[in-house]
Amino acid sequence: MRLSDCHNIDDLRGLAQRRLPWPVFDYIDGAADDEVSKARNTAAFDDVDLVPNVLAGVAEIDTSCTIMGRESALPLMLSPTALQRVFHWQGERAVALAARKFGLWFGISSLATVSIEEIAALTDGPKLFQLYVHKDEALNASMIERCKEAGFDALALTVDTIVSGKRERCQRSGFTTPPRFTPSAVWSYATRPRWTLDYLFREKFRLPNLDTHVGEGTSKAVSIAEYFDTMLDTAMDWDTAARIRQDWGGTFCLKGVMSVADARRAVEIGADAIMVSNHGGRQLDGSRAPFDQLAEIVDAVGGEIEVICDGGVRRGTHVLKALAQGATAASGGRLYLYALAAAGQEGVEHALGLLRDEIERGMRLMGVTSVDALNREMLRAR
Repeated sequence: MRLSDCHNIDDLRGLAQRRLPWPVFDYIDGAADDEVSKARNTAAFDDVDLVPNVLAGVAEIDTSCTIMGRESALPLMLSPTALQRVFHWQGERAVALAARKFGLWFGISSLATVSIEEIAALTDGPKLFQLYVHKDEALNASMIERCKEAGFDALALTVDTIVSGKRERCQRSGFTTPPRFTPSAVWSYATRPRWTLDYLFREKFRLPNLDTHVGEGTSKAVSIAEYFDTMLDTAMDWDTAARIRQDWGGTFCLKGVMSVADARRAVEIGADAIMVSNHGGRQLDGSRAPFDQLAEIVDAVGGEIEVICDGGVRRGTHVLKALAQGATAASGGRLYLYALAAAGQEGVEHALGLLRDEIERGMRLMGVTSVDALNREMLRAR
């Protein structure tokens, strides 16, 4: 299977599975417990149908929108995800350059494998830094200050990951950061020589936004669950979020909001945006899908704060449904991670091209010439 044979995100998932050792693929693909929420994140879009209008004169359409004060060529964001150089040696660099080419927001994680400063030097496009609040307050302050100096456009505080979800695929495979060649997986690494040689002989794996303060994840191999459960601050509360917003001083987003009550609290502390998200189903299994929660959150705080629907997006029509429900934009991680794993920057660009075409085609078939023309009159629940 070649990249040219990939006609949708699911095809890219299949190519990624062929090219990655199974512990690495399962880290991307897996989620918490029974993975019910992960499956629901995408399935939720199928419970609402689009109702198109015709004869609307759609020769010229405008897919652009404004997200957190920056122009975006599409109503789509690339959510921050960790450990990207594990999936392909180009890592966050590939995603940054692809996002710049397509004029999109993208984010890097606290657990990124390329530094804040290098990403800032690569692109002047809109970029977001995702902050995990660590017990080490000096580390938190360091990351915030580095983002200020590098000119990041927004800070997203992740609020749903004070402890790790139970990611059973990772427990079975023994996946760690940095990856270890465990006996149960050695055959998979051996039969993926391209990945293995890239990992062994290209630049040394590290977490450059953290390794000035901690060795875990760079020089000391740990599971993601162990890292989250020992390093992150379980005492984080709304006062913490308000203090971080003040320390940052710029555009501020809360990632992981799922309830109306929390959306209202986000408005109260002065957040500019919320990402309605269940962390890709990787934290609390059995939680609702972001799309399922979107309408009631938009009804409660829409117009006061930007609402981004994060998770489960695999098609351009998913993006259109989120916007019709009232979201500012949609976002996702796996939609580009599969592509990154499949073919690096070329793969990410291929995925974004597919989604751009689907959004444009969907808008024409819906009879809308701009994304703000999408509304709930164009949706029907099953």
